Amino acid sequence: MSDATDPWLIVGLGNPGPDYAANRHNVGFMVADLLATRIGGKFKRAQKAQAQVVEGRMGPPGPASRRVILVKPMSYMNLSGGPVTALRDFYKVPTDHVVAVHDELDVDYGMLRLKLGGGDNGHNGLKSMTKAMGPDYHRVRFGIGRPPGRMQVADFVLKDFSSTERKELEFLVDRSADSVECLLAEGLERAQSTYNS
Repeated sequence: MSDATDPWLIVGLGNPGPDYAANRHNVGFMVADLLATRIGGKFKRAQKAQAQVVEGRMGPPGPASRRVILVKPMSYMNLSGGPVTALRDFYKVPTDHVVAVHDELDVDYGMLRLKLGGGDNGHNGLKSMTKAMGPDYHRVRFGIGRPPGRMQVADFVLKDFSSTERKELEFLVDRSADSVECLLAEGLERAQSTYNS
């Protein structure tokens, strides 16, 4: 069982490279980038895994401060489990101190859902993580909604946010980062009651 002194591994899920940077599927990277800015760090290549990492502290100074490792797997979405598990083991992070931030089709655009454990709902990043280390990690699910008309899911998630969506995107990424900080500082129930919409 984890305790308050254990570090947290915050995993933004996405695909590496400029072609994917603004895709719906990369919203996890966007949140991770913002959190890195907030803790005053820059992503660097991890020595122990195919990933970029930032180490730092989150929350108010003193005993409430949490040691965090922010992670962006560089393995492509469907292979995220390998780098995440390698880093979890290297930093000795309990699985319930792992947080995956990811896009979610079954939640309307702009809505957030935080939870611990559960299925992968067809999300290849979660599928890979769960296969590698089991389902008992936290998720911050960033709603992107369902594809319009007959558009295939794969095409939808690998497209950039629409111009209408982009008007709110910065605010929503900011809110998602807030929800991660709340989860670490105040626990899942408080984060859910504040941010689940």
